[in-house]
Amino acid sequence: MGCTLIIAAAIPGFFLSSLFTMLLWGVIAPNFGGGSISYAMAMLITISLWIVVAPLAAAAGRGKWFRKW
Repeated sequence: MGCTLIIAAAIPGFFLSSLFTMLLWGVIAPNFGGGSISYAMAMLITISLWIVVAPLAAAAGRGKWFRKW
């Protein structure tokens, strides 16, 4: 049950992260010659980053990387 609550708590964070990604992209991208992105594209970028970062954060939290050295 605890895992379900953690996942349910992450859902609003995902939508907020997507919103912030969209807003910040619109501010930063013109400096690099890019245009704005839609909210759906911001969601795709956010979930892609979460899929990459979540396992790294979990491994770091368990301390696997630091015990070898």
